[in-house]
Amino acid sequence: MSVSKESIAIEIKDIKKHFKEVKAVDGVSLKIRKGELFSILGPNGAGKTTLVRMLTTILTPTAGDANVNGHSILTGKKEIVKKIGVCPQVITIYEVLKAEENVEFIAIMHGMTRKEAKEKTRKILEDFGIAGRKDWSKRFSGGMQRRLNLAMSLVFEPEILFLDEPTAGLDPQARRLVWDYIRDLKNRDITIILMTHDMVEADSLSDRIAFIDQGKIIAEGTPTELKEKYGSDNALEVSFLEQEDLEIVRDNIKNIPFVVNWNESSRKERNTLLISFQGGLKNLMKLLQQGFIDSIDEVENIKFRQNSLEDVFLNLTGKRLRD
Repeated sequence: MSVSKESIAIEIKDIKKHFKEVKAVDGVSLKIRKGELFSILGPNGAGKTTLVRMLTTILTPTAGDANVNGHSILTGKKEIVKKIGVCPQVITIYEVLKAEENVEFIAIMHGMTRKEAKEKTRKILEDFGIAGRKDWSKRFSGGMQRRLNLAMSLVFEPEILFLDEPTAGLDPQARRLVWDYIRDLKNRDITIILMTHDMVEADSLSDRIAFIDQGKIIAEGTPTELKEKYGSDNALEVSFLEQEDLEIVRDNIKNIPFVVNWNESSRKERNTLLISFQGGLKNLMKLLQQGFIDSIDEVENIKFRQNSLEDVFLNLTGKRLRD
């Protein structure tokens, strides 16, 4: 499907960055649409941080170019930095300032009046649950500092936002709060570039994803497209009290079209059937309804593992994302 030039927030054109013999980024081309959340996933050293540092004009490419919001990263640096927000993985705050002073400082640097900066700061600190804190930010917990860092990157309402591990180190409640805020940003048509090791986070938030390894894009698509094309099948492992019940289920599932394979094994005196099938939870319910009609009461144990983005990366590279 063709995409109009006006709907593109970032266009990367055969960009490269070499450090002597190391090809950190080696010919990447991508188009990222306005208002979408695009995740760049890869292991440490894959090139994603170098790529983002070029897009945010910190590094100059060895070859190639990219347009960010219509401006070349080679010739339009001043225009680009006015429109982008960056929340780095390493927390960057002024520890001797209070929360509102940190955020107001960034807002004023981006051209807001002091009155406007105060109002924007108050609102965003309320959204992140850190309004009214009067102590120095160096005394904040790591999770609170990370939320403050995110608030600083958003207060001037950037058109494009770069997030590097935005929920690293957060407790589940704070993590969910940040996820909800990111979804709200998507509804405001802010383009978001997300880098994360959290596959659940990427799957939940992303419109599209690019996997990068050894400086090259190895796969690109929506989470569903990637899992269907490169992922493993869903797996249901069922242990039965009696071998006879296993055989009944095995015969029931043979003609179910989305069942890919099944294997029998006897482990620790258990009669176990491992069923591989395509589709998500909807097909799991169909499988249980059609395959276990007469034997569900005789099931001793059942385990379900759903196809994931971790499977995609493992199947593409032979290694896990955190290796």
